[in-house]
Amino acid sequence: MIIITGAAGFIGSCLVAKLNERKIKDLILVDHMDSDGAKKKNLAGKQYLRYLEKDEFIQLIEQNKISEKVDCVIHMGACSSTTLDDAQYFDENNYQYTRKLCDWALAHKARFIYASSASTYGDGSIGYKDDLTTILRCRPLNLYGQSKQKFDAWVVNHMLVDQVVGLKFFNVFGPNEYHKGEMRSVVCKAYPVVAQEGKMNLFKSYKKEYADGEQKRDFIYIKDAVDVVMYFFDQPAINGIFNLGTGQARSWNDIARGLFAAVGKQPRIDYIEMPESLRNQYQYFTQADMSKLRASVASGASGYHKPFTKLEEAIRDYASYLKSNRYI
Repeated sequence: MIIITGAAGFIGSCLVAKLNERKIKDLILVDHMDSDGAKKKNLAGKQYLRYLEKDEFIQLIEQNKISEKVDCVIHMGACSSTTLDDAQYFDENNYQYTRKLCDWALAHKARFIYASSASTYGDGSIGYKDDLTTILRCRPLNLYGQSKQKFDAWVVNHMLVDQVVGLKFFNVFGPNEYHKGEMRSVVCKAYPVVAQEGKMNLFKSYKKEYADGEQKRDFIYIKDAVDVVMYFFDQPAINGIFNLGTGQARSWNDIARGLFAAVGKQPRIDYIEMPESLRNQYQYFTQADMSKLRASVASGASGYHKPFTKLEEAIRDYASYLKSNRYI
């Protein structure tokens, strides 16, 4: 039996689909459905044993009332808003919830794979290396990142790094993110306007060392992110906290040019003011150090060698998907 939290969300639902492709249906799915039911689309056609709301599920965990023998917990559920200003909610929903689930999984000898985030690295001044020293020095710029950092540090400080897998997701984009509102990727949000009107907005830069649109992020396609999660699912002897990006930073202008090319239009980019609420917590550059994920198992790392999809190819693939799914 496998438990997947955040199962109706972006990454979680893609993991459910991948497991179904392997004919794995012994799944307990956990999430919290929005009032408009938008996330339900992500579970359409998926095969699983039962679905539980996140509050009901954690009560069952606390009361030790999960009767099935669970082999693996894939914990993708969390509030990922970078603008929400509610420290108590982040602590309870992201940190405390994850601790309870991790403790339960380890007590029941179930593999525990959880989602961390590149937002833990803050302004990047300490670099983006996923070694334990750097992990403990991280200073995130928002409450979401702080909640993820707090759990990473808890894992390290309680010497659980060799018993669990934590994945610091960088900028993941691709199908099944439509329900995320303003937290959707730029590709997802911009596609309708680019396809129909041939124009796109990007934020201006407020740092002289970055030209407008030249702020850079490590963008990774959802299909690659899922492949890495499944690699750890298949390799229960390999544990640790790992970066999950491509290792190559690309600019927002690159994203824009790739999207215009994918829809067959000449680039027309307008640089707009960034909301003041974002300016002090905006990451101008992220680039995952992927040496730990890529290094050999013999050296104490994961040994993952599958190449990642090139950004332009990923955008083409995603644009094709968006074109055929009219709800975007």
